[in-house]
Amino acid sequence: MLLSVPRAHTAATLPLRLRTRSGWAIFVAMHAPGTALRTIRFGHSPDADDAYMFYGFHTGRAAIDGCQVEHVLQDIQSLNARALEKADLEITACSAHAYAHLAGRYAVMACGASFGWGYGPVLVAREHRDAASLAGKRVAIPGRLTTAALLLRIECPGVVPVEVMFDDIPRAVREREVDAGVIIHESQLTYRHEGLVKVLDFGELWKARDGLPVPLGLDVVRRDLGEPLMRACSGGFRRSIEVAFAHEDEAIRYALQFGRGLDTAQGKEFVHMYVNDLTLEMGEQGRAGLRMLYDRAVACGAIPEAPRFDVV
Repeated sequence: MLLSVPRAHTAATLPLRLRTRSGWAIFVAMHAPGTALRTIRFGHSPDADDAYMFYGFHTGRAAIDGCQVEHVLQDIQSLNARALEKADLEITACSAHAYAHLAGRYAVMACGASFGWGYGPVLVAREHRDAASLAGKRVAIPGRLTTAALLLRIECPGVVPVEVMFDDIPRAVREREVDAGVIIHESQLTYRHEGLVKVLDFGELWKARDGLPVPLGLDVVRRDLGEPLMRACSGGFRRSIEVAFAHEDEAIRYALQFGRGLDTAQGKEFVHMYVNDLTLEMGEQGRAGLRMLYDRAVACGAIPEAPRFDVV
């Protein structure tokens, strides 16, 4: 167990990080002594970019007023399925793809979204080939509801998707269990060292063809919390990200605990691929990317209709 208590001027602040059998659980509370707290569970991936965004919560420099934040760490496909099946987490990261099935229960937070501007999930293979050559071939995806899977369906409709745990996709491609794979997270920086070659980078394609960032992940808040608390959650999370930007070196060191083998330079590059100005506020550019994604998802039959995405 790791327990650290940072200084606070007007509140008692207690971040607690516990190792559990299923991963990490992190608790952060900020409150006046004697005040009852409401627990807000926040589901997100155990990745360096997510950890960086939660640095303000971790240190106690950011909080959701009146609430204890409990961090629930799971891979993104598990979080997608959990939100769809149970919707038990008050706030959760989810794939932009999965949100098409969650819009009735969750609203999108204005901060925390992951967009790739000129980079994104990468379709890789063992040898140089073009995307058209993969028609009818088995291609690994990191989960049915991931945006990576949706982008593959939109851009390469003739392939046969095969679900593989995201961090096992490079091995599956190398060992010929599949003909190609769509990689996410740190593998986007390391696949060349693993003997794989790029077939298509979906973010590069979107920037060149559409002039838009490719939307990948969202942070969403449950609608039944009510608008005041939903907005408080969004504001607290934004402050947590701002704290990370303001304390860059310390935040990167903290994030690298979740970097899965990245060195400092790689970790910083990876974090800022997906934590940037669009993360603080998706703005009209981010909204346009989401609209484009959902329009194309409808056109290829992946979803019946584009979801509404109220932003708080």
